[in-house]
Amino acid sequence: MTFTIAFLPGDGVGPEVADAARAVLAACRLDIAIVDAPFGGAAIDAAGAPYPAETKAAVADADAVFLGAVGGPKWDDAPVRPEKGLLDLRRDLGVYANLRPTNVAPGFEDRSPLRPEVARGVDFLIVRELNGGVYYGDREEGTARASDLCVYTKEEVARVARVAFEAARGRRGRLASVDKANVLATSRLWRAAVEELHAAEYSDVELEHVLVDAMAMHLITRPVGFDVILTENMFGDILSDEASVLSGSIGMAPSASLGDGKGLYEPIHGSAPDIAGKGVANPVGAILSAAMLVRYSMKQENVAQRIEAAAREALQSGAATRDLGGEMSTEAMAQAIIDRVG
Repeated sequence: MTFTIAFLPGDGVGPEVADAARAVLAACRLDIAIVDAPFGGAAIDAAGAPYPAETKAAVADADAVFLGAVGGPKWDDAPVRPEKGLLDLRRDLGVYANLRPTNVAPGFEDRSPLRPEVARGVDFLIVRELNGGVYYGDREEGTARASDLCVYTKEEVARVARVAFEAARGRRGRLASVDKANVLATSRLWRAAVEELHAAEYSDVELEHVLVDAMAMHLITRPVGFDVILTENMFGDILSDEASVLSGSIGMAPSASLGDGKGLYEPIHGSAPDIAGKGVANPVGAILSAAMLVRYSMKQENVAQRIEAAAREALQSGAATRDLGGEMSTEAMAQAIIDRVG
């Protein structure tokens, strides 16, 4: 049965890296159908809204969704910002667990901004709650006073914590739950809910609690010490961007957003309008996001591993875009991976 993917190329370098991911999927000879739809700023220009009806229809009919990138200064003063479409898309899909892996492959320690001895062996997964917290709370705009409400329920915490505990069971059996329980009521609820689930169902997983400010430091000073990191929406947004550069470039980092239905897959980098249209964007994050789509939505683990191995082999051969110190174009970098998919 043909598997349908809604492709939302989006803005800036989004269409370029989405095309690279599309080419790699095609090279894998999977039984897929790709449906393109406008999203973000491009959709505002074309249809007056970041997440228009035609895109909603394409998403509803698809088995999974792939996103390139969203936003840019062109739409800073738009009545509805492109990012609003992303929040609405996540909520429509019901994706509540954002998985962002970070690893430094052997031989790539010198590309990390950290000292090689600190970067060596880094391999962890951040599980970020994606559908709650301050990003979705009631807000009050104002020039003299403003507020953003952060709300979590025990059920929201438990469902994303379960994803993280299961991931830890499949990795090295360790989970670090990140909060700010010394200050925030939502964090105290978070910690209690994680503790309860751990005691009831996951006592075999080693659990530790880390305050978010301490975790920001630990990711720089001892990132090798973590296996799975669980945290709420805003903390996860910040920490995962910090973590993404450990491998040498934010352009290398993929993500998968999962829930009880179809998944959403996207590289974590932004639209990079300063290099859009120049053909120099790093497509590796987008290609590895496509590998996550193949793994989690298509359930084709062998193909996902082929894509990841091809990307790793291409990088180890010296293939590199400008952000990695090389001169390869987006298309050439994608082709180097396609040549190794086999």
